[in-house]
Amino acid sequence: MLGILFNDRETQEIDYLLRKELDEMLLDLRDMKLDRQMKAAIEARYKVIFRMYARLASPKQLSKYAITRKYSK
Repeated sequence: MLGILFNDRETQEIDYLLRKELDEMLLDLRDMKLDRQMKAAIEARYKVIFRMYARLASPKQLSKYAITRKYSK
């Protein structure tokens, strides 16, 4: 486990970066051109980034990025 202290500005930047990364991965998961293996890799990475974001975000903000099973198929 790693502990890091951030000030308010740094926390806002990390929040922004994680949201943008989640948005990009959601777009990639919707892309029909990507094969199943690529989507599985993106989904695995999405879960890690989502858990990181969950430490910063409120439940309301987090619900926007809750993944549904429709992206897996």
